[in-house]
Amino acid sequence: MDTLIVAVRVALSLGVVLALLWFLQRRLSRGARALGVANPVTVVGRQTIGQKASVVVVEVDGTRLVLGVTEQTVTVLHERYLAPATVSSLDAAISVLGGSQSAPATAFARSLAAAEADDAARVAQPAPSAPLAGSILSPSTWRQTAALLRQGR
Repeated sequence: MDTLIVAVRVALSLGVVLALLWFLQRRLSRGARALGVANPVTVVGRQTIGQKASVVVVEVDGTRLVLGVTEQTVTVLHERYLAPATVSSLDAAISVLGGSQSAPATAFARSLAAAEADDAARVAQPAPSAPLAGSILSPSTWRQTAALLRQGR
């Protein structure tokens, strides 16, 4: 009889813990959707190279990364900082090419403005961040976590 009571108590305790986890997961995911939290990582493209290897282009906070992905590792192959094309350089390129009447001229002007922005981004790369940036030891990480928890209430 004692073993039956212990088994029921263990099952009931497990059920309460699982219900609590389910409730917290639902509440936190609903809060993120309601706040419009966007995914900071965007997969731009993926190309399979071999049976178990691929190259993936990922965009994270204005930085494009080319990653080599295998079963065991992920390697950064190339990194580029993106800068948005300025309206003035785009308008100037379109006006030089004969206005906005022709679609090829507009497409070329857009690619020219993007190339200018890439050149500017290569010259003005951001300074490296603090050594603890993004880690669990960073004070800014704890501030962001506290702010997120306050918004979820």
